[in-house]
Amino acid sequence: MPDSRPPAILLMGPTAAGKTDLAIALHERLGCELISVDSAMVYRGLDIGSAKPSPEELSRAPHRLIDIRDPAEPYSAADFREDALREMRAIGAAGRVPLLVGGTMMYFKRLLEGVANLPAADPTVRAELERQVADHGLASLHDELARVDPASARRIHPNDPQRLMRALEVQRLAGRSLSELWSEQHQETFPWRTLSIGLAPFDRGVLHARIAQRFRAMLDAGLIEEVAALKARGDLSASLPSMKSVGYRQVWAHLDGEIDHDELERRGIIATRQLAKRQLTWMRSWPALRWVDSLGPDPLGEVLKLVREFGT
Repeated sequence: MPDSRPPAILLMGPTAAGKTDLAIALHERLGCELISVDSAMVYRGLDIGSAKPSPEELSRAPHRLIDIRDPAEPYSAADFREDALREMRAIGAAGRVPLLVGGTMMYFKRLLEGVANLPAADPTVRAELERQVADHGLASLHDELARVDPASARRIHPNDPQRLMRALEVQRLAGRSLSELWSEQHQETFPWRTLSIGLAPFDRGVLHARIAQRFRAMLDAGLIEEVAALKARGDLSASLPSMKSVGYRQVWAHLDGEIDHDELERRGIIATRQLAKRQLTWMRSWPALRWVDSLGPDPLGEVLKLVREFGT
């Protein structure tokens, strides 16, 4: 029996893979409406370090879910799912196809699989976990998680502070493990049939070089000044999710006098490479992902062929 659900395209990839340029080209060729899937671009003022599309690019191809939160406000995967579903329904009602583009893989996953009945973030518990990291290192969080929730510990990378803290926060607040709560989640059929496209340079050495080049270009474009202006507001701190974004937390440490400029550059590039590695790990386990080499002779043509075969 034919699948009668409306179509949606998911374009995912590691940082610096060229997703924005390809998404804009698809918008102009196919009329797809773009939805950003990026945990940093949701924040106003986080422009350079998030590689947010320029005003000129946004005028050519508007992206929904960009600049929708103040950096002092929290924004979760559950918030994203609610916002994305609303935008997808609006796009469908206008007779268009939604194209979701970005690299925040948890957002993609939560969009398709739903969210469990988890306790809300608790500032007191978060502060306790941050003190634990300061006193005993990030490895202590992973060690604790391995004791109380081995399944989550196997799934979460030891160098992923956000997800480690969230898993332990849930454990402490609910008295039950994150993996146990997720196992009780009722799976529902996603309202759209989806084409998942993974854009990445198949040569990882090239990706690493592009990451280094792009981070240095961000510094030249005024990333330090951007973070300094945010810091000067007085209502933001290094512990906020917005300021923990890759690049922003390294610049914040530099502005606090903890590291010099050379160390800022080194740490920023390393952190971005680690992010790309995590993104690619997620993508390798993504069901029915259609890979496209961003360095191939015609990645746009290859994606257009996939879309035609998918049928929109």
